Amino acid sequence: MGYRVVVAGATGNVGREMLNILAEREFPIDELAVLASARSTGDEIEFGETGRMLKVKNIEHFDPTGWDIALFAIGSEATAIHAPRFAQAGCTVIDNSSLYRMDPDVPLIVPEVNPQAIDGYRAKNIIANPNCSTAQMVVALKPLHDAAKIKRVVVATYQSVSGAGKAGMDELFEQSRNIFVGDTAEPQKFTKQIAFNVIPHIDKFLDDGFTKEEWKMVVETKKILDPKIKVVATCVRVPVFVGHSEAVHVEFEDEISAKQAQSILREAPGVMLVDKREDGGYVTPVEIVGEYATYVSRVREDPTVDNGLALWVVSDNLRKGAALNAVQIAELLGRRHLKKAA
Repeated sequence: MGYRVVVAGATGNVGREMLNILAEREFPIDELAVLASARSTGDEIEFGETGRMLKVKNIEHFDPTGWDIALFAIGSEATAIHAPRFAQAGCTVIDNSSLYRMDPDVPLIVPEVNPQAIDGYRAKNIIANPNCSTAQMVVALKPLHDAAKIKRVVVATYQSVSGAGKAGMDELFEQSRNIFVGDTAEPQKFTKQIAFNVIPHIDKFLDDGFTKEEWKMVVETKKILDPKIKVVATCVRVPVFVGHSEAVHVEFEDEISAKQAQSILREAPGVMLVDKREDGGYVTPVEIVGEYATYVSRVREDPTVDNGLALWVVSDNLRKGAALNAVQIAELLGRRHLKKAA
């Protein structure tokens, strides 16, 4: 016996990826509804590569009563309207927006890192999915934290345009084409030209000079992994379509060598270690599109601090950074609490 599952925001990048992953992982579904805004109502969308077409329904008119799980990828504004409505009707919401992440009554979950935190979901019947850049970083850091206790993290991200949705991907494509033919490449979605450029600015600026994306990495890492860890981030948009990369510098309380870290990461859940000290012996974003794992390369000791390591971390942001993590949360919820499926 399976679940009655809703995917809200099914026509967007993350929503489509959620459908793909539900199909790939053979999530136990008795009934599936795909929702979007009024402008997409009546469109048809394929469920993974099953050939099964589903008609998109208007989320405004959808009654969630009797449905078990809703995977939300509709942004904070719409989530504020619909998540409480679904949750109150008894449908557990797994939300990909930032709206509920720091709510103390809402678990913020990465299943490989803090699965036990899901036990608090009944307070609001909502579970939050972390920011894409946070999710992949904590998957890599968790096993190292367990081994040597992390004190401080300094991270620079190299985030793909798909993190800004379809409009971001379209802008990179259009600007690249325009530059090749000698046309102008005026920014629309981003604050500056993204083609053949990098932009050290993701989300809004805060009063302290950091951006909201950088703030998210700090507070979410603390909530998921350990509130005592100090984190500083610089988040950069780069001209890559899919896949976020991170240069992560970690300071530990206890001594840990690069060799020990490699051994730990090699066995860690959700991590794939690819670390050969030779040309090409590392992973780049184009190689991991469509993959489930968080890839770690270039593990080395940082000589500038005691007990320091430096890592290169890469993951498909539409998968582990969003859709895959949401489906893994649904699987965890089923195993620990709903237990309807055989």
